[in-house]
Amino acid sequence: MPPKPKLNVQNFPRPPLLEKISRHLRIVWNNHTIADTRDAYWVLETTHPPRQATYHGIANPADPAEVVKNKVWSYENPNSGFESIRGYLSFYANAPWECFVDGEKVQPQEGNFYGGWVTGEIEGRMKGGPGTWGW
Repeated sequence: MPPKPKLNVQNFPRPPLLEKISRHLRIVWNNHTIADTRDAYWVLETTHPPRQATYHGIANPADPAEVVKNKVWSYENPNSGFESIRGYLSFYANAPWECFVDGEKVQPQEGNFYGGWVTGEIEGRMKGGPGTWGW
């Protein structure tokens, strides 16, 4: 398979853009797949790696007594133009699970505020690391 074209976060739009994708998203926790879908969206915004919203294929974690707070969120009342992701879930990549896009393990966006997923095709200076708050 040829390499995917590079995507520079500096060229992503502002305000953000919601885009339906058919890429294979998979999330593995404690050696169990808890999300596996090709029915997803990503949100593209200047200086941010894509944020993924998954829907189909969500399963319960292997250990239901284990609670992970502030690592998954949903869009129950999305802003205008983002209604398509109502009820979808988003997962931080820096949680106790591993996230994959088309088989490639995702690196989390720096910092603990933004939920971007960084893959080999994403390049450019990204918000989230030291000295980037406020731009």
